[in-house]
Amino acid sequence: MIDPKLLRTNPDVIRESLVARQADPGVVDRLLEADEARRSSIATFEALRAEQKGMGKQVARAQGEEKQALLARTKDLAAQVKETEAASKQADVDFEELLRTIPNLIIPGVPHGGEEDFEILEHIGTPRDFAAEGFEPKDHLELGEILGAIDVERGAKVSGSRFYFLTGQGAMLELALVNLAMNRALEWGFTPILPPALVKPSAMEGTGFLGQAAQDVYYLPADDLYLVGTAEVPLAAYHSDEILDVATLPRHYAGYSPCYRREAGSYGKDTRGIFRVHWFDKVEMFVHCDPTEAEAQHQKLLGCEKEFVGLLDLPYRVIDVAAGDLGLSAARKFDCEAWIPTQGKYREITSTSNCTDFQARRLGIRGRFEEGVRPIATLNGTLCAVPRIIIAILENHQQPDGSVRVPEALRPYLGGREFLTPVNG
Repeated sequence: MIDPKLLRTNPDVIRESLVARQADPGVVDRLLEADEARRSSIATFEALRAEQKGMGKQVARAQGEEKQALLARTKDLAAQVKETEAASKQADVDFEELLRTIPNLIIPGVPHGGEEDFEILEHIGTPRDFAAEGFEPKDHLELGEILGAIDVERGAKVSGSRFYFLTGQGAMLELALVNLAMNRALEWGFTPILPPALVKPSAMEGTGFLGQAAQDVYYLPADDLYLVGTAEVPLAAYHSDEILDVATLPRHYAGYSPCYRREAGSYGKDTRGIFRVHWFDKVEMFVHCDPTEAEAQHQKLLGCEKEFVGLLDLPYRVIDVAAGDLGLSAARKFDCEAWIPTQGKYREITSTSNCTDFQARRLGIRGRFEEGVRPIATLNGTLCAVPRIIIAILENHQQPDGSVRVPEALRPYLGGREFLTPVNG
């Protein structure tokens, strides 16, 4: 949630951010009107309430017709106070609801525009030339079947489309990746957490996932709980309604959890294999920090992601995501995109977002600083989204016989094996 003070002091900054996101800046005018209505209703209520409080003494001193008139006025005032109080509360609710629809303000330097308007920051590694090696690369699903590692047919039979089983070497590969990711996170100073995958509406709404992303969220109405699409949600809400001592900041967490997404807006996209699925496991980094340190922490998270992708010997690029492709809470987002040989393009495998104090305001997370108590900043970063990392490893490290070279960093977690081998090989 943006700072309401900014709305009154510099609404043009909000308008400019909305334009950069390709959103309607007219909502700022509606918000200003709602704020004016809210403040006006509060002033009316407080004036009537003050008059009501003063009537008691006047009634006590009055006599005869004057007293009867004052008593009638007291009765009218009671009704007006009740009515204006209700109007004031409703105006406050209306303002709050509209304010929560405003996305976070982008950070200066974020590319303007939509999904295709990102800026490439760097390329790391060189894609393999399979033609020069003399063979046509297989896609991850074909390799997964050869290795006995991925079973989407039975996934569909049991759960429906966009579900899958990881079997044998596939299951072992996931466990190896998760262990590598968590061990690295420990080395970087992150506290490991296994968070719940079901959260209350306050946690989902507080992190901004019941706005533009609501269509992708699974809801259990009988329990009034949501299945999380990322561990970002419980890790953000972990300190909701708390005041943190500045001496304990920054706080770094690494959460491993299942993630559930409807992928409602992706009909027809990435239907083959396990790139875009309804369930997957993920290791997510999360930071609670002083807002003045947020941009430095963002670079730290990006550095962790780059190091992890580098350990897997994957060619990739880093992009600065355009404003129109940011989620509600993000002020800036960097993606690492791995080269996928059979698609002939780079695809997102990690992302990290600086949410500044946006989520903290919604969740009531504050810090006790020298100048007083104020909202902190939150940041998130995907370290290992398992299916997409598996796709990148299988396709980039495949061999002509269908085996797959295991990156050296993963070998200790796979019993020292150097290759994943065909199940009949």
